[in-house]
Amino acid sequence: MNRRVIPLILLGIVALSGVYIVDETEQVIITQFGKPVGAAVTEAGIHFKLPFLQKVHRFEKRLLEWDGYPEEVPTLDKTFLFVDTTARWRISDPLLFFQTVRNERGAHTRLDDVLDSVVRNVITGYNLIETVRSKDRVADALSNLPDDVIVAPEFLVSLKAGREVLVADILAQAAPSVAAYGIELIDIRIKHLNYVESVRFKVYSRMISERERIAEKFKSEGRGEAAKILGDMEKELLIIQSDAYRRAEEIRGDADGESTTIYAEAYEADPEFYKFWRLLQVYEAMPGDNLTLLLTTDGAFYNLIQSGTVAPQSTP
Repeated sequence: MNRRVIPLILLGIVALSGVYIVDETEQVIITQFGKPVGAAVTEAGIHFKLPFLQKVHRFEKRLLEWDGYPEEVPTLDKTFLFVDTTARWRISDPLLFFQTVRNERGAHTRLDDVLDSVVRNVITGYNLIETVRSKDRVADALSNLPDDVIVAPEFLVSLKAGREVLVADILAQAAPSVAAYGIELIDIRIKHLNYVESVRFKVYSRMISERERIAEKFKSEGRGEAAKILGDMEKELLIIQSDAYRRAEEIRGDADGESTTIYAEAYEADPEFYKFWRLLQVYEAMPGDNLTLLLTTDGAFYNLIQSGTVAPQSTP
């Protein structure tokens, strides 16, 4: 290898080690022997440093996320909740950020301490309903309900603040604290709320009791309506039966009157034949094959048999 090539290669290596490129999504801190040198580099492009002596530390310009761990927090009305929060932040001062927390892992540790503490302090100052609802919906809810629906009093509580105010309060209290680490807190949100096991059981029991009360109210109204329908039906049935009985009696009376008229006309036409025919009907109506008929000399059947009009069918 040519002796002139080696110095050129070494010179190229030295030159390259003194050049670094900053991306548009990055910001850079240059350190020399572990200490920052100069201001932060935030402009994208090609930049220079002392070869081998200085080191490049790159930090994100874009928004970063923080997710806290669910923690048990009591509200002002002594209800324990598991609160899970999330936040968005960015590195606003890379030099201060590097001097205080060094990297994103250290930043997350500081955010855990600050945000968890602020979230606990804010939530303990408000009632449970303030952490759940964002606005006062009492008037809107009541206007859309039927007149016969009764709403439990605990659902008619008016808000003093609401979740949006709580979140804004948390952000306002936490932002100055994290600014001391070169961090700008952009936003924080309550991602999830849940009751602890003991409170959850009480809440579910109360919800079940409320629904059972409403269901029992509807059942009672249904039973009352069913009794009314059955009463009307029985009343109508009695009216129909009464009309039918009256009509049947009228028809039966007309039939009896007509039959009496026919009998009277038949009797007037031939009294002896009518008498004879009636006796035959009585005789025919006598039941049983083993019937023993006892006749007296002054009886109608005896006279009828003696006259020879009807042959006897049984012996006295």
